[in-house]
Amino acid sequence: MIRVGVLTASDRGARGERDEDRSAAVIRELVSGIGGEVQSYVVVPDEQEAIAAALRRMADEEGMELVLTTGGTGLGPRDVTPEATMDVAQRLVPGIPEAMRREGAAHTPRAMLTRAVAVARGGCLIVNLPGSPRGVRENLGAVLEALGHAVELLRGAVQDCARPED
Repeated sequence: MIRVGVLTASDRGARGERDEDRSAAVIRELVSGIGGEVQSYVVVPDEQEAIAAALRRMADEEGMELVLTTGGTGLGPRDVTPEATMDVAQRLVPGIPEAMRREGAAHTPRAMLTRAVAVARGGCLIVNLPGSPRGVRENLGAVLEALGHAVELLRGAVQDCARPED
């Protein structure tokens, strides 16, 4: 089982002005396909320090192995999720957002505007996803298989990444 945390960055969500977090529901559905179980969930305002503090808590105190954020990755003035994620980063994992942008571009040219990042903090992989359910489904679907392997690598459970046919 993979211990998963979900962080939704949303001013309106944090104020209780949204009925349902549909993006988080898509995350919960998809991660179950790789043995993931959402064990931590939080909605925070689009404030860099609030996002960074929640990411630190999930990774360092709660022991989440995979944290998926949704929202705050665009060009809007309050879209600061990538900056907050970089604040807590120990190592970058650039291939994940590259693959997500590539998949997104197959659906819309606007995908190139995402500033999503993926980083490792200790034994935790943190990945930024878009704020829409459709964007989450497309982006997370593009990298889901690799995320399970990444968690195994961070656990130290894999010594050799080569596949038998390689």
